[in-house]
Amino acid sequence: TVRNRLAVLKPTHPDNYYQAFHVVPTALLDKLHRAQVVIRNWHALVWENAEKIARKRGVDKRGAKSDQAYVREVLGDMARARNLLVINDEAHHAWRVPAGSKIKGVAKQVKEATKWVGGLDRIHKTRGILSCYDFTATPFAPSGNRRRPESLFGWIVTDFGLNDAIESGLVKTPRVVVRDDAVPDAKSYKSRLYHIYNDPEVKPDLNRRAQPHEPLPDLVLNAYHLLGHDWRVTAENWLKHPTATPPVMITVANRTETAARVKHAFDHRKIPIEELCDRERTLHIDSKVLSDAESTEEPIAEIDEASDGIDALKLTRKQRAELLRQQVDTVGRPGRPGENIQNVISVGMLSEGWDAKTVTHIMGLRAFSSQLLCEQVVGRGLRRTSYDINPQTSRFEPEYVNVFGIPFTFLPHEQADTIQPPPKPKTAIQPLKERISREITWPNVIRINHNYSPRLTLDDQALDVLEIDAAKTAKSAELAETVGGKPDMSRIKTIDLIQLAERYRMQRIIFETVREVYDQMRHTWSGGKTVLLAQLVRVVNQFINSDRIHIVPPPTANVDLLRRLILALNMSSVVQHVHSAIRFQNTKHMELVFDQDRPISSTQDMETWYTSRPCEHTKRSHINFCVYDSTWEAADAYVLDNNPHVASWVKNDHLGYEILYVYRGRVRKYRPDFLIRLRTGTMLVLETKGQDNEHHRTKRKYLNEWVQAVNADGGFGRWSCDVVFGPGEIEMVLNRHASAD
Repeated sequence: TVRNRLAVLKPTHPDNYYQAFHVVPTALLDKLHRAQVVIRNWHALVWENAEKIARKRGVDKRGAKSDQAYVREVLGDMARARNLLVINDEAHHAWRVPAGSKIKGVAKQVKEATKWVGGLDRIHKTRGILSCYDFTATPFAPSGNRRRPESLFGWIVTDFGLNDAIESGLVKTPRVVVRDDAVPDAKSYKSRLYHIYNDPEVKPDLNRRAQPHEPLPDLVLNAYHLLGHDWRVTAENWLKHPTATPPVMITVANRTETAARVKHAFDHRKIPIEELCDRERTLHIDSKVLSDAESTEEPIAEIDEASDGIDALKLTRKQRAELLRQQVDTVGRPGRPGENIQNVISVGMLSEGWDAKTVTHIMGLRAFSSQLLCEQVVGRGLRRTSYDINPQTSRFEPEYVNVFGIPFTFLPHEQADTIQPPPKPKTAIQPLKERISREITWPNVIRINHNYSPRLTLDDQALDVLEIDAAKTAKSAELAETVGGKPDMSRIKTIDLIQLAERYRMQRIIFETVREVYDQMRHTWSGGKTVLLAQLVRVVNQFINSDRIHIVPPPTANVDLLRRLILALNMSSVVQHVHSAIRFQNTKHMELVFDQDRPISSTQDMETWYTSRPCEHTKRSHINFCVYDSTWEAADAYVLDNNPHVASWVKNDHLGYEILYVYRGRVRKYRPDFLIRLRTGTMLVLETKGQDNEHHRTKRKYLNEWVQAVNADGGFGRWSCDVVFGPGEIEMVLNRHASAD
């Protein structure tokens, strides 16, 4: 991708930048066209290393190429040229460790950087290099430390940062969310749309290995409603002034599963911006997609994306991968495979050289731990569509990119006057080889499939109330231009969803809910699909029109309109609540679905970790210490180590034993406190809770279901679960389960 983009540096290229940006006087163009330019990537300069590996595996035992042969291979048509000028792009990957340097970089990065320079040395030795110019946005030697000004490369001559480019108008001006009408983040007091991934209700959900059909968190859907609505307004405006290609919205996700869920949400119109849901104009691209496309040379039966003149049915997977690459490289370019793309969904690809001029909206769904990463991702959408100068102002016309979820003004800082305290002593927590007999294992269940009864019902009396916090739902948002690293609050753009609410009718909300629940149930439903759909319409209609949905605080004006909008913006909560109710009231049989990579987990798998929290040696646990979070836990640990009914036990800390559950419409993770193996062989999952409430009862409901499913499977012995509500009750619970056996 990068190499193709740099092709505009060749004087013979039809879109070369020398003429496009008038950087070479007309009188010198003839001389420019006599110049030779060769573009090579890292792989070409370390050819010798690749050749050695190939020969080691084959029968060819000749030595490595000579310098002359190497240069002919690298320079190609320029092999006879001398006195070369070298320009290194992304030059933080090409540098030499000075003699006596104390740089402690990552070994692989240092090795690759010096190999590039080693290749240039061989070219210089045989052909001569006049000068080498390094260009990079990150001129730092790779190290594990925070990048500071004093760690810049010593040969830096000038620095033209992104903020300078924004202020001078060379790129678009980013607009980030500064506030909305929902309750802000409790810690930062910023809009929850400012860094969506970091929200406590979003981060655990996006970090799990979810299926594509599983709903996205409501905050993510809320953000897509706002950003998508603004994208549609932009697209309609572009239609008034006809352009060759549409505006583009890009999503940068944290993992392939999240990207797949976003793609599924658009494909199935779960984000009700119809124009963005056009599959033929959506590009889902990441390393997994390319890997799947290249996995075999077998012809495939169907291709989602194909350009004119290509017989999609005859393409191999590798050809399909190439077509995907062409679409990626040509987004927004008229007459090219990517000209009509308007919705790009990606994982890490966008930070590796991808660039397009028509990006107007960016959604960030990943961690942004540094300003550098924010700049890299936002920079994917900052390339201008036009460099024409307004004759009246003698400046470029302003262009903007609207950004959700990327804390673009994030600037890390440290207090200079604080004194660093001495480190607290650390205790190593680890399994002991000599206690392997105390090992505890459990099935690593990622989900439970349900076989439902042929007739679905909902008991209103047993149905839990769904409480929707309207104060956490953003119905409008304000974006401010970011110049000089700070938002300009005097230049505000507002996005309001009231117009979108007018498109919703209650029947549409019911239908959308039915479709979402249907997507989750159809994979395990054994009856007819139309029968399931008809029953879901009845059940969902019953729930939506019941008094089991409480909106807090209730709307006081435009009640019907705002109720429909709030339900639409909290669709995941409604869907998960209905699905959970059906799940617990209508299941006939449960089937465990295991993690394919590690179906069985064990205390032996726990990696050694260190803590400064209070802890004490154990006697009957495979893990050497029990780390205490309270005096109550300390007392329970003592009982477990001495009770005659206990054969082995472990505190569920850093073990990875967790159960997914749904509470108030959101998927969460539940980690019970203790795993106990009784001398009778029964495995007891024990939770300690001081006070009971609706949230804890929901957790136990899913734990009970997990225990029932594991026992029904029959391959993991007998399991049970219980809860202790006060100190000293654990003896009674242990005795009760031991006597029950």
